[in-house]
Order: sequence, then structure tokens, then C-alpha cells
Amino acid sequence: MRKSSLRRACVALAAVSSLALAATACGGTTKNNSGSDESSAATSTAKADPNAALKKGLTVGFLPKQVNNPYFTSADKGGEQALTELGSKYKEVGPSSATDTSGQVSYVNTLTQQQVNAMAVSAQDPGALCTALKQAMSNGIKVVTYDSDTNAGCRNAFVSQASAEDLGRTEVQLLAEQIGYKGEIAVLSAAQTATNQNTWIGYMKEELKDPKYKNVKLVKIAYGNDDAQQSFQQTQGLLQQYPDLKGIISPTTVGIKAAAQYLSGSKYKGKVKLTGLGTPNDMRQYVKNGTVDAFELWDPAKLGDLAARTAVALVSGQITGKEGETFKAGDTTYTIGKDGVINLGKPTVFDAKNIGQFNF
Repeated sequence: MRKSSLRRACVALAAVSSLALAATACGGTTKNNSGSDESSAATSTAKADPNAALKKGLTVGFLPKQVNNPYFTSADKGGEQALTELGSKYKEVGPSSATDTSGQVSYVNTLTQQQVNAMAVSAQDPGALCTALKQAMSNGIKVVTYDSDTNAGCRNAFVSQASAEDLGRTEVQLLAEQIGYKGEIAVLSAAQTATNQNTWIGYMKEELKDPKYKNVKLVKIAYGNDDAQQSFQQTQGLLQQYPDLKGIISPTTVGIKAAAQYLSGSKYKGKVKLTGLGTPNDMRQYVKNGTVDAFELWDPAKLGDLAARTAVALVSGQITGKEGETFKAGDTTYTIGKDGVINLGKPTVFDAKNIGQFNF
């Protein structure tokens, strides 16, 4: 999955969170909660021309879940650098709260009124932005979601931090190894409506059905709303409610940092294991002091970079968002998957051996 320490640095995450990410690190593929008209990516009737020249002089608006959030600062900086390289313009708008869904809707409308060529949006809610985003698309604006998706019919493509399944399952795998596959565990999530968080948690539950986790019990999912103070308090509350808790997964960069801060100053340091989606810069001190063994994320700047390049490829007609289409972004060729999903790549696990090699 972030308020004070991750924006131009996811978590976080991202998170992930993804992937992290942030992942918050924070994306993941969308689970539909609406009708059949929302079930597939909103692709153009025009055919993709992979050999089309990339257009220059475009304006792409970035709308993160929350501005002044270090995770999204890092992600959006990656988008800005990519657009500069491609000869186009970048702008960023967004709410100051990660749970201000109505604010996000207003910013979508603002970008539409400003007639940007494309927008990259990290959605706070899978369905709440749909009407506004569909209006944008009807005005010829290409819509890319990144980090956290909308319903698939409300955008042209979704740039995911990593496979949602990979992120959810690997976080369980990391924690289970650390607690010896035995004991009570909890999840410290962001907002209850966060698409990416809920998708990852769904895969965590699936992973826990494997017989090798028969002695691992998920006792609670808590929500810190991507607020450092709330996440700190939720961590404290989990340990008060479940004194035998062995581990916590926080698939949000704000949450994992706040949980690490609490654990590092408590009697639970080194006893209650913590993993999830975080950034190396946020988590370095907690790895060094023994509070955290290992966690994971993607590079949020690369996520923003790919979101920007996807937006330009859509406007240029190289892709429409249809499954099977391919396009080149930087030195990498990406293939669009089901429902217009583009995966950035595998999450990276950070621990004491490698964390010093990263700076974000």
C-alpha cells in the first residue's frame, strides 16, 4: 500500500501493495460487483496498430488515491519522467485523504473538463468512479488504472503491480515460514473498500486452505485506512485482543510501517512476526533492528512509468486494451491479459541481505 513517508519515494506498496506494494502498496485484478456491462475492459471498436507512431504533445493526468503520499509520489514521479521522455505533459491531481471517494470522482470530472488525452487513476473504490470514468471515455479520453483497479468496464487497461494472486499467496508464504507454520495471524489492511487490498486478501484466504497451513489460523482483518495513527492503533488493538498472535500481514505501505513502529517499541518485538508490502526506505531500520525479517513490494516508480507508457500507447492506437495485444514500454514488451490487465512483474522480497541495494 502512506501519508507521511512514501509518496515520491508501497507501499505499498505496491505492493506491492499492490505490489505491494502500495502496494499502498498497493493493485490487483478486479473482482466484479456489478452487472455484466462491467465485466470486460472498455476496448475501442478500432483495431490496434502495434506499428503506429507514438504521439507527442499529449497531456496525461495522474489521479492517485492520495496526494502527498510517498508511495504515490514515487509512482507518479515515474510517470512524469516517462512522459517527459516521450514528449508529452504530466499533471497530478487528487484528494489528500485515501478514503475520499467523492473527492476522487470530482477530480476525474476535473480532468475530463480539462480535456486531457488520458488519465491514470488509482481507484479508492471499484465501482464509485465508474460513471465519471465512462463519461471521460465517451469524450475520447483514454483511462488507465494503476495500483488499484476499477470494475473492468470502466477503463481501457489496468496496470497491476504484479499478479494479484502472486502477491496474496506470497505474503502468506513469507509469514508462514517466519512463524513455523503454526499460530494465529491477522491482516492489517487499508480501507475496507480498497480493490487491491480485498483482492489480495481473497488470495491469502485461498492460500491458507492448503493443508500445510492447517495449524495457521487467520483470526481477524483490521483496517487502518492508510492512516499512520489509525494503523498504529489497530496494531496495538490486535495484540490486546489476541495475546497469542504470532504474525501480522499488512499489504499496505502505511500499515506495515505503522505496525513495525509499534512492534519495535513493544515487548512483542521479534516475537510477533510482521510482513506485507513496504518500501525499503520505510522498512530499513526495522529490518536492521530485528523487528521485521522480510517483506515485499515492487518499484512504484516503474509502476508509474508503465502506467504512463500504457496511456500514451492507448492514445496512439498501438493498443486498445484487448487481451493478447502487445506493446513495448521502454526495453520491455508487455502482453495485455484478460480484462485488460497488464502485470508489471514479480514482487521483490526484501530482507537484511539485499535491502541496502535499494533506495525508494
